[in-house]
Amino acid sequence: MTASVVLVPGLGLGPEAYGPTRKHLEIPSEVVTLPGFGEPTSPGDDLRVQALADRLATQLKEPSVLVGHSASCHVVVEVAVSRPDLVSGLVLLGPTGDIEASGWPTLAGRWVRSAVWERPYLIPTLTKQYFRTTFRAMARAEAVVRHYDLAAAMPHVGVPTVVLRCPHDSLCPSQWAQRVADLAGGEAWTLPSGSHMPVLTNGRDLAAFIHRAAGVYKAR
Repeated sequence: MTASVVLVPGLGLGPEAYGPTRKHLEIPSEVVTLPGFGEPTSPGDDLRVQALADRLATQLKEPSVLVGHSASCHVVVEVAVSRPDLVSGLVLLGPTGDIEASGWPTLAGRWVRSAVWERPYLIPTLTKQYFRTTFRAMARAEAVVRHYDLAAAMPHVGVPTVVLRCPHDSLCPSQWAQRVADLAGGEAWTLPSGSHMPVLTNGRDLAAFIHRAAGVYKAR
């Protein structure tokens, strides 16, 4: 793989989730799916974040900007920690991973508060992607990755990091996004609109930040 940018879909999403972002990218990019993150799971799949990170790392042939969304932010962060030679920068979109808010009732409540702000036209594409990944795979993956302590990992990240969220994203509150960025010495931004699916609703904005992370230009 020689892509300058490698994008990992969020839980249940597939390669097409990054379509609205990639159409605005002016640099090579590739989407990598993983079990639970665009692919169904098999009984023997190891869904621990470290195992998923190792799986992603085997597909990286040169230092790349890694882009994660929601729970896949855990995976790209783990690659940056364990294989810094393969990562030139991180762009984290609506990262979850707050271990203090990882209980099922809290996650469900935050998901509902975020979902009510999502645009209805997203329902068909989300349904298609979720059914392809399968809800069983999503549940298995979430049951494991929700225990990953993103805050504990961020101080070990040694590459430029940008954390992005949308104003109605309750799964990634502004205080959490800022904390994640601060722990890595990075920066946090709240986009002008949207909820927890910026990959589908804020593609132009995301592409601008990815360009900057890749050194295409330095300012929005």
